[in-house]
Amino acid sequence: MKGGEALVLELNRIVRTSGIASPVTSRRGLAARLRYLDSPAGRAALKDQGISPRTIRTWMRAKGTVSPIPVSRERIDAAYWARRRENLVRSGWLAKHLDNGGRGRRMEIYPVDQARVEEKYRRDLSARTITVRYIWADLVEAWASRNANVVDEIWDDVISDLDSDYSAYAYVSSVGIGA
Repeated sequence: MKGGEALVLELNRIVRTSGIASPVTSRRGLAARLRYLDSPAGRAALKDQGISPRTIRTWMRAKGTVSPIPVSRERIDAAYWARRRENLVRSGWLAKHLDNGGRGRRMEIYPVDQARVEEKYRRDLSARTITVRYIWADLVEAWASRNANVVDEIWDDVISDLDSDYSAYAYVSSVGIGA
């Protein structure tokens, strides 16, 4: 995949690991999500997922004692993650967390698997680790607005520090950010 796509997947992973760990199928996970969504913006997120205002009021009054059907649980979960993502971007937490006080974050870049490449064209590529600074605010903004072109430009800036191996890492298997 393109390096920018791998960056997007890694940012999604960071957001997922910073949220509620209990699954929406558990009573605790459902109650936590409903508490998180108990605000005008949260209710709007539920409404955006196709849940009626009447149903939302019933769930909010019941405080986790009502058990929504599986489709509704999926919608609650989708609303939670959409709202969580917006809050992390709006508050600036994600960009600050990744910037790490100007020290940046370590990024591991895993190259494309060369096993299926014909022997004479195969390159000996290894995983690379670099410290990335000063891109995080722009990256989070591009990620939040779903601007793939800007994310790709940022990825080009990141791999330009790899000097002669620059083009070998335009496409990667994955990217890991130590966050």
